Amino acid sequence: MGFILRRLFFYLAAFMVAVVINFMLPRLMPGDPVTAMLGGRGAMMTYDQIEALRQTFGFVDGPLIQQFFSYVSSVFQGDLGTSVQSFPETVSTILGRAFGWTLFLTGAGTLLAFIVGSLLGILAAWNRGGWFDSIVSPLSLILQATPQLVFGLLFMFVFGVTLQWLPSGYAFSPELTPEFSWLFISDVAAHAILPVFTVFIVQLGGFLIPMRNNMINLLNEDYITMGKAKGLSQLRVMLNYGARNAVLPSVTSLSMALGMVIGGAMVVEVIFNYPGLGTVLYNAILARDYQLIQGQLLVMTLFMLFFNFMADILYLFLDPRLKHGGSA
Repeated sequence: MGFILRRLFFYLAAFMVAVVINFMLPRLMPGDPVTAMLGGRGAMMTYDQIEALRQTFGFVDGPLIQQFFSYVSSVFQGDLGTSVQSFPETVSTILGRAFGWTLFLTGAGTLLAFIVGSLLGILAAWNRGGWFDSIVSPLSLILQATPQLVFGLLFMFVFGVTLQWLPSGYAFSPELTPEFSWLFISDVAAHAILPVFTVFIVQLGGFLIPMRNNMINLLNEDYITMGKAKGLSQLRVMLNYGARNAVLPSVTSLSMALGMVIGGAMVVEVIFNYPGLGTVLYNAILARDYQLIQGQLLVMTLFMLFFNFMADILYLFLDPRLKHGGSA
């Protein structure tokens, strides 16, 4: 329990640091979002109109400490401000609408890459130097080094445009209305195949290679030799004795990858015109929608810390030393 409380306090402190940075950055920059939004059109508006817009976006006159506490209060109430490009829609509404699509797309691709990559890494390490390891390991390095843009465009051109086997864009057919029906669910699944597979294929090597290396480092440990000497099956020794300990560093990698899910796979989402958080962030950058950019970066930080905290809790079940006062 002490370990969990210490980690929880650390993550709360880290989140507050992110809140402070998020608050200070726009106030240290010259100008403000309203000035960027208006551009040359600002000359057509009166001073009172411009000030009213500035107050709408949270840039009000007053002591900095007063603005800060007002900002913190808004953050903990879920009020992240108003979007510039989608005025008067709130940032929370926009992020909430796109969150489900990103969680489905990048979450599915990341989890699939973790499961498949870890299993292939275990097999490659167990058969180190064999034909399987000689093929899988170099191939995974190539996949890991290839940008998402290449795979995304390749899959779209081959399977979406040339062969026309799968939809090449958006999350569902425009003629359908979102509803809980087999027709809509199957259509969403069909539209997700190419972007999910793109996320999966790019992240596969990032889980396979570390798992392989971790597993190789453990194969000469005494408890592996003891397990074999007991006459246990190779499958049991490989999974229960080796993989359980080798997976610990990969859990951290998975938590960080899942934490970045909230940011969306921007390149993949833009290529396939997927209505997730990556596309939202891309459009916000183009429109200089500082409120929306800030809101998404803050939520990304929150999710990164949350999944790292979940990884710390999972460590308690995977590493018995922590249950007896050990350290991570």
